Amino acid sequence: MAEPNLPPPPITAAPPASPFPFPTPPFDDFPQIPSFLLDQPIPDQNPTFPLHIPFPHKRKRAGVRRRPAAAPPPPPPLPKRDPAAAASEEIVVINKDATAEALIALSAGFPADSLTEEEIDAGVVSSIGGIEQVNYILIRNHILSRWRTNVHQWLAKETFQTVIPRHCHGLLSSAYAFLLAHGHINFGVAAAVKERIPPEPSQPGTAIVVGAGLAGLAAARQLLRAGFRVLLLEGRKRCGGRVYTKTMAGSSRAAAAADLGGSVLTGTLGNPLGIIARQIGCSSMHKVRDKCPLYLPDGQPVDPAMDSKVENAFNRLLDKASRLRQLMGDVSVDVSLGAALETFREVYGDAVGEEEMSLFNWHLANLEYANAGLLSRLSLAYWDQDDPYDMGGDHCFLPGGNGRLVQALAEGLPIIYEKTVQTIRYGEDGVQVVAGGQVYQGDMALCTVPLGVLKAGLIKFVPELPQRKLDGIKRLGFGLLNKVAMLFPRVFWSLELDTFGHLAEDPSRRGEFFLFYSYAAVAGGPLLIALVAGEAALGFESMPPTDAVTHVLQILRGIFEPQGIDVPDPIQTVCTRWGSDPFSLGSYSHVAVGASGDDYDIMAEPVGDGRLFFAGEATTRRYPATMHGAFMSGLREAANMSYRAMKLKVERSPSKNTQVCASQLADLFREPDLEFGGFSVILDPRSSDPKSTAIVRVTLGGSRKVDQQHASKPLFQQLQSHYDQQQQIHVYTLLTRQQALDLREVRGGDDTRLHYLCEKLGVKLVARKGLGSLADSVIASVKAERGNSRSGSSSLSFKIGG
Repeated sequence: MAEPNLPPPPITAAPPASPFPFPTPPFDDFPQIPSFLLDQPIPDQNPTFPLHIPFPHKRKRAGVRRRPAAAPPPPPPLPKRDPAAAASEEIVVINKDATAEALIALSAGFPADSLTEEEIDAGVVSSIGGIEQVNYILIRNHILSRWRTNVHQWLAKETFQTVIPRHCHGLLSSAYAFLLAHGHINFGVAAAVKERIPPEPSQPGTAIVVGAGLAGLAAARQLLRAGFRVLLLEGRKRCGGRVYTKTMAGSSRAAAAADLGGSVLTGTLGNPLGIIARQIGCSSMHKVRDKCPLYLPDGQPVDPAMDSKVENAFNRLLDKASRLRQLMGDVSVDVSLGAALETFREVYGDAVGEEEMSLFNWHLANLEYANAGLLSRLSLAYWDQDDPYDMGGDHCFLPGGNGRLVQALAEGLPIIYEKTVQTIRYGEDGVQVVAGGQVYQGDMALCTVPLGVLKAGLIKFVPELPQRKLDGIKRLGFGLLNKVAMLFPRVFWSLELDTFGHLAEDPSRRGEFFLFYSYAAVAGGPLLIALVAGEAALGFESMPPTDAVTHVLQILRGIFEPQGIDVPDPIQTVCTRWGSDPFSLGSYSHVAVGASGDDYDIMAEPVGDGRLFFAGEATTRRYPATMHGAFMSGLREAANMSYRAMKLKVERSPSKNTQVCASQLADLFREPDLEFGGFSVILDPRSSDPKSTAIVRVTLGGSRKVDQQHASKPLFQQLQSHYDQQQQIHVYTLLTRQQALDLREVRGGDDTRLHYLCEKLGVKLVARKGLGSLADSVIASVKAERGNSRSGSSSLSFKIGG
């Protein structure tokens, strides 16, 4: 994965409504907001709005860290023991240091003193709350701790039977089964784990995995251990996807392992890839040190006082943007982080002088690197929504490169290379995957291709994916990061540094070679990698490699030669082009303007009654844009596919039923039978009787205007766009076929038709849920009719388990 670091059915919830805490359009008082933000406390008008303040977390999580990371927060206190309960030994005592075990569970992504949504869905306890849940959590935390103390051995349930009181053995079985099925224990490539893969499949189904990146490899291993027949189809000549370690060597003895994609392991306290590293014999990883000196465009070091001043100014603007999004509520979903920062910078122009702008732009480039996206496209509301799930710990390099993890995970798996998937057909009878002129048939399929490939529509899905998922694919952002890897004959930079930065004069090129990583301590040779982020990463795709290397050498010589240090020509260089790579079309995901963390959940949802599943870094709202996120999503979907194979169905919540019904109706209205102005009509296919039922959708719209005095500022422009879009709503009614046809003939535009509909016909316009059972019948008929016509045209035949 071309990025710096590279969980059971998702719970999806729409963002709650938020009261608008400052004047509504035309925003006559809006110019006063900057001083208002500084001088007034934030009103708690929307305490449940799921926005998070810790901006510094995000810019350090993926961007270079220039200050020591804060220690991970302590876990919430364990439940206090009631004296009467303790006396009767109702709360189980397993380990004297339950807090330490809670910390381990916390670093692994579990709440220290409560259940996850996945555990609740799995029914691990008979009732939520109470002593039973407390005991389950203590047992779960203990199992996790024991597994992580020795990841080379298979951890058997019997190990705990003498430690856990007999009256809690049911909870032991529940916790152990959950952790095992969901890949939280006994996963990876240790010999004891690989021995558990049955020699012959024990499940009747065949699982086809599309893509042999970290998500696909993780899922395939888990599915094999669960007894599935598994087949991996990979378009490249290699596995690993966006995690790619290339061995660089020249005519001399110098050689090095260069991570051209995902490179930094983050949150090593709980990172499951750290466990894989231990299993392959890497007992220690190289911590990326925080010290990162910066150099001006002319090569001179940045003055420490100016560095501190600009960094503080940058952090203050981020804090102001954080407070602004709280005040704006759900309006901030349609505003970019870049617009907020630029508007605040203009208002507080004295915070950063002209001579310091190149340094300020360096920090912006670092933020764009962290998110693989332009700040103008990052959601102000949700760009850092994953911060609360940070696993804690150091950022580290793996000696020898992350390709070691990929090769270990791929060993022994049934992978067919150079099979580019063109079509995935799915239905109640199974799946059919078309790749390279061949058709592969199975019971289920797991699609792990990058979001960029889905956005480009390079894979045809039959039937087409639900509108809900298509909208999620469209809303989420997928950005770009490129690299120039250079192997030198010798190290000429300080080995006391892992990073150093360079400032650009041109703001549009602020991300061009703005940061250098030294891999000399871990790559096996004198390797430097220069990063290209933001807008510069887009232009880099078409830059000739010789020009890129020449520019990088000019920068390096401008920095080191004034110090009396000669910079030799590199032995070998490699320039990445992740944006034009047909198997990725980008680097990693981010929450774009208009999107939210819910879209990651939507990306993870299976389709086709549990026949087609999805994994990858863009399917996990907790750990997106990371290598461990991709890996964990593969474990998650392997568990979901196993449950599907065993026909374990979890009843959908009412809110999800509402979302699904709305999604189905939206799908049908993509191809209305009649469409005129803002009106669309779906006719009942069961009858051509003029009195048969028709569903009519009316799109209502309007506009509001922001104060024209401020219309040129980016923040206000995006607010205007938000209100233009938010005014469009869909309402529905039921008519007869003849009434719908008559409505189409009404002249005078939508206003006249609306008057005719409400006044002459006397109907009421309602939301989707107000249509009632008659509409449900029509929707079911249309779905069946369209499904039959599509299946008839494709004439598929499935062979399951062959």
